[in-house]
Amino acid sequence: MSETAIIDFRTAPERYRHWKLALENGVAYLTMDVNEDAGLKPGYKLKLNSYDLGVDIELADVVQRLRFEHPEIGAVVIRSQRDRVFCSGANINMLGLSTHDHKVNFCKFTNETRLAIEDASDQSGQRYICSINGIAAGGGYELALACDQILLADDGASAVSLPELPLLAVLPGTGGLTRLVDKRLVRRDHADFFCTTAEGLRGKRAQEWRLVDLLIPPSKLVEETRKIAEETAARSARPKNAKGIALPQVERTIDGDTIRYRRLTVEIDREQRVARIRINGPTEAPPADADAVHAQGAAFWPLAMARDLDDAMMHLRLNETEIGTWVLQSQGNGALVEAYDALLDREAADWLVREIVLYWKRTLKRLDVSSRSLIALVEPGSCFTGTLLEIVLAADRSYMLDGTVEGSNLPVATLRLTPMNFGPYPMGNGLTRLATRFLSDPKHVEALNEEIGGTLDAEAADKAGLVTFTPDDIDWEDEVRLAVEERAGFSPDGLIGMEANLRFAGPETMETKIFARLSAWQNWIFQRPNATGPEGALKLYGTGKQSKYDRKRA
Repeated sequence: MSETAIIDFRTAPERYRHWKLALENGVAYLTMDVNEDAGLKPGYKLKLNSYDLGVDIELADVVQRLRFEHPEIGAVVIRSQRDRVFCSGANINMLGLSTHDHKVNFCKFTNETRLAIEDASDQSGQRYICSINGIAAGGGYELALACDQILLADDGASAVSLPELPLLAVLPGTGGLTRLVDKRLVRRDHADFFCTTAEGLRGKRAQEWRLVDLLIPPSKLVEETRKIAEETAARSARPKNAKGIALPQVERTIDGDTIRYRRLTVEIDREQRVARIRINGPTEAPPADADAVHAQGAAFWPLAMARDLDDAMMHLRLNETEIGTWVLQSQGNGALVEAYDALLDREAADWLVREIVLYWKRTLKRLDVSSRSLIALVEPGSCFTGTLLEIVLAADRSYMLDGTVEGSNLPVATLRLTPMNFGPYPMGNGLTRLATRFLSDPKHVEALNEEIGGTLDAEAADKAGLVTFTPDDIDWEDEVRLAVEERAGFSPDGLIGMEANLRFAGPETMETKIFARLSAWQNWIFQRPNATGPEGALKLYGTGKQSKYDRKRA
């Protein structure tokens, strides 16, 4: 696949086509001004501040950059450049023209972006405020729902709505239903009426029903938004005098079926429908302290590694949809990975170190919700330690070679636990991957604390429950080959459903509801003729024709 044919998630503010960023008095003003002629693909115009994946790629980029490049920012205002329109949501013509896999991946990415906004508010002290000066419909209101405060112009016309069901026969695709009742605590009967009313709600009723927080006269909206944002920023614990670090473009080259990053390589086997992702551990010892981490900036190995892995996953998700299995491997010095983890743990109070750890948390969560079969191989010379061990724990199954390979001088395969496995990287269910793995025996997780700093060979790792199988050199190739071949022979749809259900044991949270319950229903609805058939609502929207529904409840 050529570079020109792919969807590229790498961007920067100077290349934004849909957002404008301004910084003032500790506040970032993020203004939506969608270029209707700059859609990601041909065939539709992004009218009325509607959006496609390209718009959200820019939004995800700026949310990330504000955390790393602007520690002085304590509040972010999302607003619209357009009169009487905040955002009309996902572009309907784009959805109608898109393949099923693109629609689902688009919704998943927008969900992850909104969760990143909430993570920035909760964990990084950058509180988000949405200032609505017109209609916020569908995904536009879902963007507002991701913010901490929603301000609405009290002009009799500005309104919020989730019209997907009455107009398109689909659901709000980026968490809207869940955020209404779980985050904003809207009463179920109120939410039911709201989600079945295409025109939405405005003014006093919108506020009374908890759909917005504050009504402001239109003549005062700009000034009151500024005042609220600056007061919010002043209360933030962000280090106002700190200097941020630049995030240069991730370096990547694509040569046929090989994708090379600075710190990992992806090899695609199209016949087996497999991507082999090989992570390279650090080659140098970590810097001494947080000040040295700041000096290294984006070159600091844990941050650089997370950025490479994040981009690789997004590239594979959107551009290689038929590659259904990811085989996860590593090579390097586990002791060096452990040393980097020790630094992350020791300097956890530093704002930049905290952001790096939070980025790893989000990257690992992206792995958790990727609709691919994940198989981890722990081989001689691998470095699955601490932070990288989380990748093994995230896999659907793992194989660890017991002993050495004949003719090889690589050291025996080992695993190492570090403090980073016991809290900093929770899954969407709020539990660590170890706690999720051992739901039946929480005391076992406590016992594993005693293994921190120790080296676990295949026998010890198997006894500790950290890997699935431990074949020796004689059986290794056959067992791994059969596992990969078996995966390629199953229904991709069945695998997606099975894996998503098995990965999120334990408590249900707003996040797991969004990715499991809501996404699963949307996935199904996107394939139903009532929505996407020739006479479905999504296909006929804007034509003036009446949809014909299959009336059977299934």
